[in-house]
Amino acid sequence: MNAETPQAVELSLPQAFLLLATDDKDGKPEVPVFALRTTVAGAILAELDLLGAIELQDKHVRATGAAPDTELQHELELIRGKSRPHSARRWVSMLEGRAQTQRIYEQMAEAGIVEHVGEKHLGRFRAVRYPERDHAPEAALLEKIRTALRAAPSDLQPPETGAAEDAAAGEGPDAAGPGTPKPGTKAPEARTIALIALMQAAGLLGKLFPEADRVRASELAKDYWPSRAVEDELRMIRLAEEEAATL
Repeated sequence: MNAETPQAVELSLPQAFLLLATDDKDGKPEVPVFALRTTVAGAILAELDLLGAIELQDKHVRATGAAPDTELQHELELIRGKSRPHSARRWVSMLEGRAQTQRIYEQMAEAGIVEHVGEKHLGRFRAVRYPERDHAPEAALLEKIRTALRAAPSDLQPPETGAAEDAAAGEGPDAAGPGTPKPGTKAPEARTIALIALMQAAGLLGKLFPEADRVRASELAKDYWPSRAVEDELRMIRLAEEEAATL
């Protein structure tokens, strides 16, 4: 990490998660590939939720009608275009995949954050890795997460949508709301809480922050529906693998 205070870079949740879940030097995932891709899908839902573009109603994901400026427009249109709503876990299953993950990596490569490195495998195939090029964005993320895990009050609520986030920041008539800290404390940003929840669902949080207070991390992540959907989908994948192994 640089000696100077790391500068914040505006990353989407899928980008932030992928950056943290990728080894700085060799560019390989820090978690199993199936967990990486599944959590990226959950991070897409989390990003659209924070932007106020989608919400969870009666256990189904629905578009709100908001039209935010986002690189996830294609995914938002998929949700809008469904005649019947799906559960959050179902959307995680539908959105996960190699193409989604690689597209987000390539966005960060174009921004100069990671480097696209191709390798020949067995003389025929190419394995692509994304080692880090600029450490400042990751350093800023790590510092935010470290601060949140160290200083978060115990009565914080899960991240709200973009509209609620504006109100909590004092941009609406009701400045106080879920996530408001106790007197004398500062609540972590909703985006940071969402990232912590996704990292915990993927099994990444303990790897990057082994000294973190597990109880506090669980309090931050509790009842956050995108991360719950990731956990549910990962559980189904593992059960399917265990069943297949017994056949």
